Amino acid sequence: MLLWLNYMIAVLHVRIDRARTAPSRGASAVEWVIITAIIAGVAMGLATLIKTLVTSKETEISSNFGGTSGGTGPTK
Repeated sequence: MLLWLNYMIAVLHVRIDRARTAPSRGASAVEWVIITAIIAGVAMGLATLIKTLVTSKETEISSNFGGTSGGTGPTK
């Protein structure tokens, strides 16, 4: 068990050293993170805008039909 743990620690050290000495790989990863964050922010903004527009139209439609909501259908 101890031999396996020492091996895993050595492998981890090698991977960390490679990541530190490869500046182009690190810069590329940072660029991808920034691009992903921007895309996620735009998507969240659009989702909020769409939700707001749908909610306002729902309120408008509900008020035009007598203020009932919930899809209960016409009353007799």
